[in-house]
Amino acid sequence: MTQGIKTVLHTVSDLDAAKRLYTALLGVQPSMDTTYYVGFEAGAQHIGLMPAKDGIAAPVTYWEVPDIAARIAEVTAGGASVREEPHDVGGGRLIATVLDADGTVLGLLQDTTVL
Repeated sequence: MTQGIKTVLHTVSDLDAAKRLYTALLGVQPSMDTTYYVGFEAGAQHIGLMPAKDGIAAPVTYWEVPDIAARIAEVTAGGASVREEPHDVGGGRLIATVLDADGTVLGLLQDTTVL
């Protein structure tokens, strides 16, 4: 079982311009602001902005799971293929992405600070 969609990442062509727009939209300053990632905490949702790369041109939703390795095993048994192996992105978060049968990118996120 997941804890639901907690994170949505948007790929953008201009990180600075997107940061200004999302700051205005969400009404909060970024909680993380680097040259490769800008993140916002808006209610119970994390909204992230990252430069477009690897052909991802749409938002990617990240489903929060208690055990990322176990969930990858389950979804690959269910027909998904691993696109991006689990890796640490800082702040106690592990992320990975898989592709469904139609090529849709699905994100998985494990918050290791709540073990």
